[in-house]
Amino acid sequence: MTTLTPTGARSGYDSHPVRDTWNVFRRELQPVLHDPFSSIFSLLQPIVFLGLFGPLLIGSSGEPAPQVLAWFVPGILVMIALFGTSATGSNLLYEMQTGSHERTLVAPIARSALPVGRALKEMVPIIVQAAVIALVTVPFGFRPNLAGMVVSLILVALFGVGFGALSYALALASRTKDWMFWAVQQALIFPLMILSGMLLPIEDGPGWMRVAASLNPISHVVGATRALFAGDVGAPVVLGGFLAAGALAVVGLWVGIAAMKKSH
Repeated sequence: MTTLTPTGARSGYDSHPVRDTWNVFRRELQPVLHDPFSSIFSLLQPIVFLGLFGPLLIGSSGEPAPQVLAWFVPGILVMIALFGTSATGSNLLYEMQTGSHERTLVAPIARSALPVGRALKEMVPIIVQAAVIALVTVPFGFRPNLAGMVVSLILVALFGVGFGALSYALALASRTKDWMFWAVQQALIFPLMILSGMLLPIEDGPGWMRVAASLNPISHVVGATRALFAGDVGAPVVLGGFLAAGALAVVGLWVGIAAMKKSH
C-alpha cells in the first residue's frame, strides 16, 4: 500500500477536505481498478440472495414476480452497501499492521478525508453491482425508475459514508486485537440487516420487532430506496431516508474523526 502524499505537498501545505477526500478516494480505488475480479466475485452474494430468497418470496406472497422484485432488489442494494462499508475498517487494520497508516497520518490532509474517502471507494463496486443486478432481473419483469435509481445511489452513498466511518473507528479501537473488529462487526451487522426489512417484511413481525425496526436508521434507508426505485421521489419516506442517512453520516464522521485524533 502506497503512502498518501498529495501532489505538490510541501511545508505549509493547507489541507482541503474536498480535495483531500478525492486524493484518498483515488488512492483507495487503485487496487480495485487493478483487480476488477474481486468486484466481480463480490457479486456472488447478492446473486445468491436473489436466486434463493427471490423465489421463496414470490411463492409465499403470491404476488407477481415484477412486484416482488420491485420490493426485494432495492433491499439487496442496501445490503451490498451495508456489507461493503462495514468492512471499511478491515483495510485500515492491515495498514496499521504494516505501518503504512502511521505514514498516512503525518500527511498534511484533513482527517475527515480518510474515513470519507475510504467509504466512497466502496461505492464504486456497489454501483457496478447495482447495475448488474438490475440487468439480471430485467428478464423477470423488473423495471426500476432510472432517475430514482440514481437518487437512491446518492442516498446509499450518504449512508455508506456514515457506516464506513463507524467501521473505521471500530478498527482503530481494536487495532491491537483484530479479532475484536470482526466479532463486533458480525454481532451487529446481522441484527441490523434483519431489523431493516431488506430481506423479509417487518410488518409481519411481532410488535417489539416493529418498534426496533423503526429505531434502525437502515430500515428508513431501505424504505426510501424502494420508493425511489419505484419513481416516487417525492414520497415522505424518501425524506425520512435521507434524514436517517444524514444523521448516520454526521454521527459516524464525528466518532471516526474523534477516534482518529485519539489514536494519533
